[in-house]
Amino acid sequence: MQNIENKYIIFFDGDCGVCNFWVQWILTRDKKDQFMFASLQSEFGQKFLGERNLNQKEFNTLYLWKNGSYYLIKSKAILKVLSLLGGMYKIGGFVGNLIPAAFTDKIYDMISKNRMKLSNQKCFLPTKAEREKFIEI
Repeated sequence: MQNIENKYIIFFDGDCGVCNFWVQWILTRDKKDQFMFASLQSEFGQKFLGERNLNQKEFNTLYLWKNGSYYLIKSKAILKVLSLLGGMYKIGGFVGNLIPAAFTDKIYDMISKNRMKLSNQKCFLPTKAEREKFIEI
């Protein structure tokens, strides 16, 4: 496992096909090697939630965290990821941030509520290099 000190950690529902698709999508575009991933169900994920008094039994929210800095949730986390990826994705993050969070989070919640129906639940097997980006795989 890599050092997490200077990485952005994406906490996701490890049992969700949509979330796993999103993780795979980021992995293939993370050319700057700035992201690591942790399932909310993992010990590390549970510790993150517990330390912030967040619900440790519901996994319908994506979190983006930078050690000692901040964390973002839902659509704001996704838009920040897009901005950090750079290039044309940064434009998407910028445009998305022009839309009020109440609206983008409503869309996020709608997708999250139906994520198990939307996903095809195919098994994702990361490569050895990709496994290095996961905390507690």
